[in-house]
Amino acid sequence: MNRFIISFAALLCSGLTLSASNARDYLSKSIDWFAGDQAVLITTNILSWQSPHGGWPKNTSTTRNPYTGDIENLRPTFDNGATLDELRFLALRYRASGDSAAEAAFLRGLTYVLDAQYKNGGWPQFSPPGRGYHRFITFNDNAMVRIMHFVREVAEIETYDFISSGVRNQCENAFERGIECILQCQIRVDGKPTVWCAQHDEVDLRPRSARSYELASFSGAESVGITRLLMSLEEPSEEVIQAVEGAIRWFQSSRINGIRIDRVPDENAPRGFNKVVVTDKSASPLWARFYDIKSRRPIFCDRDGIPKSSLAEIGHERRTGYAWYGAWPRRLLEVEYPAWKMQVIARQE
Repeated sequence: MNRFIISFAALLCSGLTLSASNARDYLSKSIDWFAGDQAVLITTNILSWQSPHGGWPKNTSTTRNPYTGDIENLRPTFDNGATLDELRFLALRYRASGDSAAEAAFLRGLTYVLDAQYKNGGWPQFSPPGRGYHRFITFNDNAMVRIMHFVREVAEIETYDFISSGVRNQCENAFERGIECILQCQIRVDGKPTVWCAQHDEVDLRPRSARSYELASFSGAESVGITRLLMSLEEPSEEVIQAVEGAIRWFQSSRINGIRIDRVPDENAPRGFNKVVVTDKSASPLWARFYDIKSRRPIFCDRDGIPKSSLAEIGHERRTGYAWYGAWPRRLLEVEYPAWKMQVIARQE
């Protein structure tokens, strides 16, 4: 019988149950918890889901049940939060208990993260990247930004002090190269920095399309996480400061006032509801997910890849199944940027 099934069955017999489905749901637990029986069970499950490459698959619970299939079929990725929280969990488990299996799995996973980085500093969505759009430098759903937060954690915080100084220096270097890649990818219009596309070419860094409805464009969503990352640098260079200022100007100029998005019941619609744009002068500002690089206007797209100028022009499936509008930059503009600006001014005085 598979050793993971044996372990799982034994721990169930002890009365333990798992309420959460993702590694990140446990990361706020005390360090003592990571030495306990429930952490043993979860660690066993996480280890069973680690691919031969060192990463973990997406859109599945790697904590609740063990993987019992062929590990060669596991496809590791950084998409949708995969891999990084499993690594954080294993690091905490090792610190709490000295679990050598957790340590070994963590180090394999960290190697997977570092080896996946391109020479130019970017990370793909999948590693190995393959030949499709997954090979592009991926800001979509904050994939690369999450990786960069992780490697900076490994380089700087106490949780990871069991790692050799040489490897931690590699993580610091990987972070710095990532920042350089971000600055190089930033889209410039008339020589001025704006924001980023959700994915950029892994060779020449130009904006690239991904899925058929995700065209090369200015991103009103992913660019927020990138800007926050740049603002988190303790001693930002002049280039970083200009990159942040350029992104902020773009967010300010691209806000959409006077509308709200309503979810309206519709028994004739495939999902039982529709999304409609409603004029509302009192509504808070919104931003589109994508803006055309040439016209700088919001674009919306079905799976046919043909851009449209309004949400109503695309079919129900994409209209109701994707986040075309959001308030992603609002807190950035109203709270975070003003505070950051004051800090920058204080440093320069």
